[in-house]
Amino acid sequence: MKIFSKLMLIVCFINIISVQAQNNYPQNYFRNPLNIPIQLAANFGAVRGNHFHMGLDIRTNSQENLPVVAAADGYVSRIKVERYGFGNAVYVTHANGYTTVYAHLNSYFNALDEYVKERQYKDEKWEQDITFQPGQFPVTKGQLIALSGNTGGSAGPHLHFEIRDTNTEECLNPLLFGFAIPDNVAPVISGLYWYDRRFSTYEPGANGIAVKKSGNTYTTDVIKVNSPMISLGVKAFDKANQGFNLGIYRAELLMDGKLIYGFSIDKISYDDTRYLNGCIDYTKFIRDKASIQHLSALPGMKLQNYSIPGLSGVISLQDGDLHTIEVVLKDVRGNTSRLITKVQLNTTGIPIAPSAKAIMSGEAKTITTDHAEMNFSKNAFYDAVHLNPYEKTDAEVNPVSDIIVLHTPYVPVHDYYTLKINPNRKLTKEEQGKVVMVLDYGSDKDVVKAKWNGDQAEGQFNRLGMVKLIVDDSLPSVYTDWKDGAMVNSSILRLKGKTKVGDIVSFRAELDGRWLRFARSKDDFIYTFDEKCPKSSGAHTLKVTTVNTAGNINIQTFTFQR
Repeated sequence: MKIFSKLMLIVCFINIISVQAQNNYPQNYFRNPLNIPIQLAANFGAVRGNHFHMGLDIRTNSQENLPVVAAADGYVSRIKVERYGFGNAVYVTHANGYTTVYAHLNSYFNALDEYVKERQYKDEKWEQDITFQPGQFPVTKGQLIALSGNTGGSAGPHLHFEIRDTNTEECLNPLLFGFAIPDNVAPVISGLYWYDRRFSTYEPGANGIAVKKSGNTYTTDVIKVNSPMISLGVKAFDKANQGFNLGIYRAELLMDGKLIYGFSIDKISYDDTRYLNGCIDYTKFIRDKASIQHLSALPGMKLQNYSIPGLSGVISLQDGDLHTIEVVLKDVRGNTSRLITKVQLNTTGIPIAPSAKAIMSGEAKTITTDHAEMNFSKNAFYDAVHLNPYEKTDAEVNPVSDIIVLHTPYVPVHDYYTLKINPNRKLTKEEQGKVVMVLDYGSDKDVVKAKWNGDQAEGQFNRLGMVKLIVDDSLPSVYTDWKDGAMVNSSILRLKGKTKVGDIVSFRAELDGRWLRFARSKDDFIYTFDEKCPKSSGAHTLKVTTVNTAGNINIQTFTFQR
């Protein structure tokens, strides 16, 4: 009875805190930024690759060019145009201390669109990041500011919408501002996992526990563990009323009725968003695409305003008793799911620690192989990592270096580390100028141009995997979807970019000797015909200059008629 009363007091206290958090923000001040009901494809704090989702993804019914309107009175304070990330974005600053952000847009409202276009032609640069004064582009609540799209790092048509604190630029959970989005569905729990916390959470890793469901309550069989110190992780998602798997807003962990850990996702800064990798089982996320959130604090996870201060979530079972564990998950509306189980130490078969020396969280470290050196900062790792890098021969003809096997790519690095590699032969100055460092992390590759310190190549990465040096003398290129000299009757010119190694880092197009504005979408370069090249304007010459990561330059000339 005492445990139940104590539990109810804790639950009531947390509910009061949740209500107070919502009441701290103006309710119903901001309107829906679309003229259709809000349906979410993703919510604030959802797990993404190397970052939290920082706003709401609002569905546009698989369409583009829907009207996007200002959520409240204010002024356009900034726009961005970029290949990845937000694509085309508008920032509107409001008098109440908040800024709203609208991203993945196709275009801005006419006056703003013309301003941006003029700046692009003046700068001869498509990518832009422009700030404005309050009197330049004032907007009123409900005013058209843009058309929705699928630009930047978007996998399908939608509107990304954020609310930020104007002074701190922290992103705030928009669902705390009173948007009318029906939701009576509790979070869904699909898995529970335990970790041996005498060691790193990366080794030996997660131990799965089968979960059974009855209503909104979940249970498991009694959990017998072979470690006196453990932590838990939960695989769960919020369905809301709309079918998409959304992220968990709030979690609490109780042991024998006492709160021992809790997190809620109310606000996050872009400076801190990579700390997501210390809040999840990164190994399972990268290897198995499973989103498991830790119900404990890893030593190097320093995200502010996330977990309850002073509560580690690490569970001590040294007394050998049977302990009651409860996991409570809530969404912003208060819909709640509970998992109740029992856990006990099984003293037989307790594993011993790995023998290799680990890099501890908070410890700066330099590690070397015969021909390489890695310099990690004290912020590099969230938990202990047993690094044992080695070298192996590259099977390619005339390799410039051995392959440096740093570590499995299933362990995250929080910040950039410096890697230095000695080539396996003397390189000429010309060859040095074309050397790139290629990091293979399994699902993709990162390629950076090497910097030279004497005869040693240097580069920076924020992932682990296998790295080698390559002399890249290949040329970047673009190819067209029209035959040279042909009549082009479509509304756009599209060029496909291609490189053998790395990326096209610079692109310049000139039409009949004058810079022409091509937008970039992934590896495509797209010019939408306008007054710079009207119909019936005859034959044209398009000169395209591209530069790849190694610095190799290619100039190509194409002709067409219009």
